[in-house]
Amino acid sequence: MTSGSLKIAVIGGGSSYTPELIEGVLLRLDRLPVTEICLTDIKAGEEKLSIITALTQRMVSKAKADIVVTQTLDRRKAIQGADFVMTQFRVGGLAARQKDEAIPLRYDRVGQETTGAGGFAKALRTIPVILDICRDIEELAPNAWMLNFTNPAGLVTEAIQKHSQVKTIGLCNVPVSMQMMAADMLDCQPSRLKMKFAGLNHLVWVTSAYLDGEDVTQTLLKKVGDGVNFSMKNVFEEPWDPNFLDALGVIPCPYHRYYYQTDAMLAEEQESYRNQGSRATQVMETEAALFRLYQQDSLDSKPKELEERGGAYYSDASLDLVDSIYNNRNALHVVNVKNGGVIASLPNDAVIECSAVVGSEGATPLATDPLPHYVDSLIARVKSYEMLTVDAAVSGNKETALLALATHPLVNDIQVAKSLLADILVENDNDLPQFSAR
Repeated sequence: MTSGSLKIAVIGGGSSYTPELIEGVLLRLDRLPVTEICLTDIKAGEEKLSIITALTQRMVSKAKADIVVTQTLDRRKAIQGADFVMTQFRVGGLAARQKDEAIPLRYDRVGQETTGAGGFAKALRTIPVILDICRDIEELAPNAWMLNFTNPAGLVTEAIQKHSQVKTIGLCNVPVSMQMMAADMLDCQPSRLKMKFAGLNHLVWVTSAYLDGEDVTQTLLKKVGDGVNFSMKNVFEEPWDPNFLDALGVIPCPYHRYYYQTDAMLAEEQESYRNQGSRATQVMETEAALFRLYQQDSLDSKPKELEERGGAYYSDASLDLVDSIYNNRNALHVVNVKNGGVIASLPNDAVIECSAVVGSEGATPLATDPLPHYVDSLIARVKSYEMLTVDAAVSGNKETALLALATHPLVNDIQVAKSLLADILVENDNDLPQFSAR
């Protein structure tokens, strides 16, 4: 890219995460000539959008940055002429997340917002909206890069890759968080630690890790097995069995607990739901407190309380990616990108999450370490679910949706899948027009 100025459009600008994003921009002004940030949201988010815009303007003013900050409910206006479009929205808001977490628990299935039946419902709501956004980008900013942080990131990125012409890369803060936690375990600077990632979004493994050229994969596995913190704020840290990790041989991400420790994770969710309500209810309380802070005229920086929201390293993951594309750095990132033969068991056009070199032409995935067959088989099954879910979200075909749910390892039963699908369609009716139209 050669433009001497950059416009960034943020779709879902009223999100509580936005100050993290803005901080990332301001820390990189020496190499990213951002001159305009346009925040956009829907009518229901207008109040939050105004609060975030005012805080953003105070942050920009404090940094003495020459950036015009605007807000609009007109998405097309935000996208017009943008160089980067950042997507970070939730169709249906936290009320929809409450349903995603509650419905599966009725059938003794994990109720998580990005994994299993909850992630399935979120994908059905999100994919038609993201593809509508893509049509605007194709028309109004055809050279723009869309950096997608909207969950379930892998599924959403695959839908964009298969059903639009938009240049896109999906990203997640889980890999960078794993890198930071591993560096803490080894008491080293993160830059000294080289980790290779391969898998799917929220189903990614570290296949090898090297500290100053020395293989430390087994050292990290032992530390995780010994109970060292290795989880996200939104994933309960059920302890790993050290013998199991030793046999596994590759380092699982925090979300693997849902697959390998399903009963314990389900029991914790059910108890938490009975005593405290859904995670979404707890997040609502956190967000309310954050927005009370954001409204304070004296606040002109990202508050430390935002870390409680669970989006650690969001700005690093997203703005370092912008830097790599804009400045053609050919730097190493962990992103969601077309497979292109990297994982041999998956189709070439399937989206995977892996280590990749990122420059002005986009992301080029790196060859992975050989994946054990028991890892490869789990990836293949979850990818089958993801491909079916994208098809169902685009077509509104209920039979495809049923097959997708029944295929997921965390559902794994046709009758349960039928009940889940019926509840999801009824309780998300306003946000699933592609199904009600059939």
